[in-house]
Amino acid sequence: MRILSGVQPSGRLHIGNWFGAIRQFVRLQSEGHDCFYFIANYHALTSSQDKAFVADATMHLAMGMLSLGIDPARSTLFVQSDVPQVTELTWFLNCVCPMGLLERGTSFKDKVQRGIAANVGLFDYPVLQAADIAVYDANLVPVGADQKQHLEMTRDLVGKLNQAWGQELLVLPQPHIVESVAVVPGLDGQKMSKSYDNTIEIFAPDKATSMRCMQIVTDSTPLEAPKDPDGCNVFALIKLFAAADEQARIAQAYRAGGYGYGHAKKRLGELINAEFAQARARYAELEQHPDDVRDILAEGGRKARAVAEATMARVRAAAGILTHR
Repeated sequence: MRILSGVQPSGRLHIGNWFGAIRQFVRLQSEGHDCFYFIANYHALTSSQDKAFVADATMHLAMGMLSLGIDPARSTLFVQSDVPQVTELTWFLNCVCPMGLLERGTSFKDKVQRGIAANVGLFDYPVLQAADIAVYDANLVPVGADQKQHLEMTRDLVGKLNQAWGQELLVLPQPHIVESVAVVPGLDGQKMSKSYDNTIEIFAPDKATSMRCMQIVTDSTPLEAPKDPDGCNVFALIKLFAAADEQARIAQAYRAGGYGYGHAKKRLGELINAEFAQARARYAELEQHPDDVRDILAEGGRKARAVAEATMARVRAAAGILTHR
């Protein structure tokens, strides 16, 4: 089974990226699937035209994914822009995409409401995403719950292209969503997102992580009073890191009183720092050898292009597009 997913280089990796996506990538890799994971730098252009930022974020993401367990010996890790066939397939999909399909896109509306410029790239984002998936004959796509509609759009577009030019041209992908951790709360209780500036970074120093945890919004219940762990953002995050027995002890301390939110925040910082200690050490090593990272991405790009070109050869021939190469 071929697995395909991508992550946009939009800033520093945070724990929502780990639980919402990258942890699933590592697990699927360990199960022996044919995994294709890419850094979606074309998608990043819809919200940033700062070339230094995009380049830096791309390298940070590559080093981060490698540090967190993506193994280039078992997975194909590459950069989206190294595969020009993906933008070529985007045009074919655009030519069978109804305007109404994109106009119903909730992600576009949400981003515009938050002040992101309503450019054509942002509007057409789901079509490029569909091409990202379909050009590699992906069977299964791990995504966050917020991307579920985009996967439905991808399936619609694959169906329309197959209907137009041939029923077996593109593989119809299936989404893979882990509902229990698909949405990780941020410092303010909303979904953790760089857009909301409410994240806890994975590769920040230990002290910075601890300080960030202390900024999590809680209510004004005094230290000595009982508290409801199930209504607390701090405890929701602790549950992602602590073992079951520790979760139970902390929940009991909440309900008994005398256990303040500050205690919980301090423990959360300790748990996060312990969880990512090895990944942070690996990241520091890769920072000293960026050419090794570039070599891994280049090799992944070569493998991805070979698969994508085979797909496009079928699509071009079916659509009557003649090539003279």
